[in-house]
Amino acid sequence: MVPSQHINLVSFGIPEKGMLDKIAKSVGKAFNRPVILKEARLELGSFFDGQRRQYNADLLLQMVEERYASDQHKTIGLFQVDLFIPILTYIFGQAYLNGQTAVASGYRLGNERYGILKTSDQLSDRFAKEIIHELGHAFGLVHCYTPSCVMQASTYVEDIDLKNAEFCAKCKAKINAIG
Repeated sequence: MVPSQHINLVSFGIPEKGMLDKIAKSVGKAFNRPVILKEARLELGSFFDGQRRQYNADLLLQMVEERYASDQHKTIGLFQVDLFIPILTYIFGQAYLNGQTAVASGYRLGNERYGILKTSDQLSDRFAKEIIHELGHAFGLVHCYTPSCVMQASTYVEDIDLKNAEFCAKCKAKINAIG
């Protein structure tokens, strides 16, 4: 049985359609739900913190919640900007725990940021894992201690590389129980 609630991936300026299609497939598989890709335009200036030279993830999350969320589906805004929350130097994503909305950014996920050869497959794999992770929070999951589980916390891209794009059995059972 496929659950009725679908997932919206709302792309804010991510031009790689092939990468988005691959990510949507991974997200659909992880949650066993239909995934709908959407594009949106947004002037990001009001979310930019000039002192930090980063974008406030809390404000972006609030905006996605106000403009794109509904009770009928989970929505994640996808960005390509450097995100922060006030208590951390940077983050890959943010979600309302057990809510309808999340945000994620591919900005810090590419190898070229770390002086390593760029690979689009690794970027899309990392982005998919981060999106699944943040949506997991929206579905009510907290961080998991199973090393390979997508809900394992990730501080660095190396942490993302070490985990799968799938839930461990315990987390998967919680997702399946939501229905």
